[in-house]
This record gives sequence, structure tokens and C-alpha cells, in this order.
Amino acid sequence: MELVQAQIKDMGERALAAKRELITLDGKKRKEVLYAISDAIEKNAEYIKRENEKDLANGRKNDMTSALLDRLTLTDERICGMAKGMRDVAEQDEVVGKVLEEFTRPNGLKLQKVSVPIGVIGIIFEARPNVTADSAALCLKSSNACILRGGKEAIFSNTAIAKIMREAICSCGVNPDCVQLVENTSRDSANALMRANGYVDVLIPRGGSGLIRAVCENATVPVIETGAGTCHVYVDKAADIDMAASIIKNAKTSRPSVCNACECMLIHADIAEKALPRIYEALSEKNVEIRGDERVCAILPEAVAAKDEDWGCEYLNYTIAAKVVDSIDSAIDHITKYGTKHSECIVTEDAAAAEYFMQVTDASSVYHNASTRFTDGGEFGFGAEIGISTQKLHARGPLGLRELTSYKYRIYGKGQVR
Repeated sequence: MELVQAQIKDMGERALAAKRELITLDGKKRKEVLYAISDAIEKNAEYIKRENEKDLANGRKNDMTSALLDRLTLTDERICGMAKGMRDVAEQDEVVGKVLEEFTRPNGLKLQKVSVPIGVIGIIFEARPNVTADSAALCLKSSNACILRGGKEAIFSNTAIAKIMREAICSCGVNPDCVQLVENTSRDSANALMRANGYVDVLIPRGGSGLIRAVCENATVPVIETGAGTCHVYVDKAADIDMAASIIKNAKTSRPSVCNACECMLIHADIAEKALPRIYEALSEKNVEIRGDERVCAILPEAVAAKDEDWGCEYLNYTIAAKVVDSIDSAIDHITKYGTKHSECIVTEDAAAAEYFMQVTDASSVYHNASTRFTDGGEFGFGAEIGISTQKLHARGPLGLRELTSYKYRIYGKGQVR
């Protein structure tokens, strides 16, 4: 453990030195670095895929679930997506050094509230190697140094991507220590990063509920909690049933292994007998298993009886919980008890009901007549994202560039004393 702590301390010291350099770079230089990384990722796609296959082979050998294997896989399309994400972030407006407010006090002091980087950001994540590139892009654009610690499941992929990025950064004459990867994937390295006070300004966990809980419970550095996604779609009594079926099918099956996928549908009792068969028809195209309460099972013989643990479960596969509710308030009560404050949806043609649901439901993103799958930095127009924050301080929802900044006050005087 002492050796690992020393390694993290060394990385922290190098990150502190790199962040001082980053803050002095102008936007043009940061853009040059991001484009250099983007080009290098595309140029080295075959190398990345070879290293990724090593991780996939280990995953299959260790009986990794299909959902996790999907998260781990880097195809040509996903590698191109990583590179495009870099360029998208590069083209975003500058978020550092902006004067947010400016005013003069009666004593003549001139004050400016100016956006600044957070500093050194630590990111602990699991089997999604694209997070390595996405996180680095956002941190570089916002002038933050980053220390990345991925899981052992993706160590070959992460090491390859980090190597490519650091070489590209260096080729631009910038300190490559602004992006560092912890190659030690033991629990000790995660614990050391969680306690890297004085080096890491904020820690962001990105992964399953177990990882997020461990970081929140054990970290002594500040944490931005990114949440597991137990997302619900509530089908109101005034819903367009075909629209509801389409939204639920997309939210559940377009990519079930991600945090913005729907894990539970709540159907108003007044339309349950008509809505459930239509929704089942749509979901059966992807062989989705429905785990329903007694009233769902009475309408759908194909449904499996739900157990207590099905409510609030993040399946990350082709399984969905289902419950019949008697009112919009019953639906909100269920979401309040079992949701993770990630993304929640109401399907209805009743504008008043939609407004009530969106006002009262406590989640980072609330939808009216749209799939929860849109909770994503790219879909929101932020470019890449580090994760979806489900807390309320310091940021909420997709963590894009603006969410990776803080601010400070600059005070200009002419000899004033108090």
C-alpha cells in the first residue's frame, strides 16, 4: 500500500505542475492539442482494437456479462466516435477565463467574477475505455489536469489510449502529465486516489452502483457523485399508446447496458389493459423479459412475477420491471422510493399532468414524451461528458465543460485599505 500511495503522490505532484502550464495556454493551443489527439486515435485504430481484444478475451474467460462486454468493446465506429468527440469538444466555446460578473464597490474596488479550472480531476471508472478519451478531452479543454484510474477489465485498452494521447500532447510541446493513467488496477490504487488530498481537487466515479457507493463512502477528497440509472417511464392515462410503446422500446433496447436506459415502466390503471399488450408487442421484438406486479401479470400472461429486488434494479440488460399505478402521484411516489435521480419520463397528452410530473419529480433530467436515452452530453449539445451527476452540488446532469469549472474573484484597487 505504501508503494502505491507513493506512486499516486508522484502522479499528483506531476499533475499539479502540469495544471500550472495548462492554465497559461490559450484556446488556440488547447484546440491544437485536441485535434492532434483526435488524429492520433484514428491513425492508431488497429493498435487500439488489438489491445482491446486482449481485454475482451480476458472478459470472456472470466464470464463477463454481455452488458459489460458491450461496454468494453471498441469497434471502428466507436473509435471514430472517440476521435469525433475530441474534435467536438475542441470546437466548443471557451469556458475558462470568462468574466461572469463585473461590478464596482462604493470604495472604488473593481470586482470581476471569472471562470477558472477546478484544477486536478481524478476519475475512477470501470469497463468503458472510451471514458479515457472523453474525460481527457473535457479536462484539456477546460484546462484541468486529470488522473485516470480505469478498471482491470479494460487495462490494455486504457493503456493504449493513454499512451497515444500522451504522445500526441507531447508532440504539441505541452506537458503530457496533464493526462495520466494509473496502471495499477488494485484496490489499493483506487483507495490512494480517493485519499489524495492536496493533489486531487475533485474525484468523479463513473460506473456501477457498487463503485459509486465505494467512492462516496471512502473518499476524503471532494466527490461529484455520478449515479446509477434506475430510470422510469410513466405512461399516463392520457398517453398516446403507440408513442409510449415506441419510447419504452427505445429507452430499454437501443442500448440496454447504459445508465440512461429505462429499467421500469409504470402504467396508469385506466389504460393498462390496452397499453400493456401494445408495449409488450414492441418489446418482444427484442425478447425483453417483463417482470411485473400482480396486475401486470393478470393482463400479460407472458410477464414474470416481480420480486421485491426488481423495484429499483439497474438490470443493464433486456429485462424491465413493470407496475400498474392508480394515479400520477402513485407513479411519482414509486420513482421517489426506487429511482436514482438520474432520468425520468412521463408519456401523456395532458399538458398539466406533464408540467406537474416535471415539476415534482426529483431527477437530474425529466422528460415529457421523449426517451430517457437522450440524457447524454452529446445529445444535450455539450460534446463529450465525464458522467451524469445525480447530486445537486456542484453540478447536476451531464458533466460537460462548464461543469468542470469553478470561479474566483479578481479585485482591482488603487491603494484602498480597510
